[in-house]
Amino acid sequence: MLLRFGMTFRTPAAASAPDDETILVLQGGGALGAYQAGVYEAMCQTKGLHGPLNWVAGISIGAINAALIAGNPLERRVPRLREFWDRVSSSQATPRYAPSTVGRDLLNDASANHSLVFGVPGFFAPRVPPAPFQPSGTPGAISFYDTEPLRRTLEELVDFKLLNSGGVRLSVGAVNVRTGNFAYFDTAHHHLDVRHVMASGALPPGFAPVEIDGEHYWDGGIVSNTPLQYVLDQPGKKRRVVFQVDLFAARGALPATLAEVTEREKDIRFSSRTRLNTTNELDRQVIAQAAQRLLAKLPASLRDDPDVRALSKVRCEAAVDVVHLIYRSKHYEGQSKDYEFSRLSMNEHWDTGRADMSHTLHDPRWLNHPRRATGVHVFDLTSDSPSDREQISP
Repeated sequence: MLLRFGMTFRTPAAASAPDDETILVLQGGGALGAYQAGVYEAMCQTKGLHGPLNWVAGISIGAINAALIAGNPLERRVPRLREFWDRVSSSQATPRYAPSTVGRDLLNDASANHSLVFGVPGFFAPRVPPAPFQPSGTPGAISFYDTEPLRRTLEELVDFKLLNSGGVRLSVGAVNVRTGNFAYFDTAHHHLDVRHVMASGALPPGFAPVEIDGEHYWDGGIVSNTPLQYVLDQPGKKRRVVFQVDLFAARGALPATLAEVTEREKDIRFSSRTRLNTTNELDRQVIAQAAQRLLAKLPASLRDDPDVRALSKVRCEAAVDVVHLIYRSKHYEGQSKDYEFSRLSMNEHWDTGRADMSHTLHDPRWLNHPRRATGVHVFDLTSDSPSDREQISP
């Protein structure tokens, strides 16, 4: 049941409460990131159905959206997101009428090629001269595009002093080029600036690595395109409500053409095993809870046993609700969907995210589920497959 925005709803006791820790987790996906902006707008418009946002974590374009949220006061977050997405989609006019399926395929391809040749306003521009003619060892020699426009955009739209104030925790993921190790820059432990956000989105060979304190970093999506596991691994005492917003679907049909093979491979690669991560976390929680129950049954004479002491260290967290939203591509979108920055597609992605989130927040399965003290509860309420729509741990 999809309800109109702006209506007033009474919040059931089972919905997330003010004392919960509300977390927004944003996957990488380039131009598809407008979907995440629409999701966040629906969260703001659907008042009373979730607690205040405490933490936002992102990779690549998810890190940019996350910085725009954490680096602005509540009333300016959606306008700043809109300003960013309007800016990066401003180079191509919106047609008066949406073309047919075949026409839309051609329009999207032309838009993606435009981005490749001319860059994206406020985001990146082609290097002149091109990489082969740049001095060896320089950023220009190892990347096709200059991301200085993104630096200027972020410095204009993000208040980094506010971002580091602790109002909303921000975590962004990147990869150390030298070691190959994943690194998270987290305002709970670091002071973040524009470099950390840009590093999370520095996808090679398009973009050059970003230097931070003597080390160079590439896009975190090279290792894992979603920060969900990082969030779940962080200790916490409060019950958590995690809104996980993915831009690539792990499940899909068997490709019928070479173009579909490329798109499907990209979907699988960048979906980053989100379901596997949540399943592993669920299993860990079940084992931890069983260990705690077993320890309570043991006689005092066994409390000093080394194995018992080892079991007692197994971390047992409070309950976690993972509300999973996944952008599902339109049939006319192909492998270039993540660098197709037309205004028409941006508005479609934004509106789809807003509709999916509104649907989820008003779904009775979400509103009426019991608020358990332990366990992991996973909801995918926009799935086309009924068997995937709700999974609840024992």
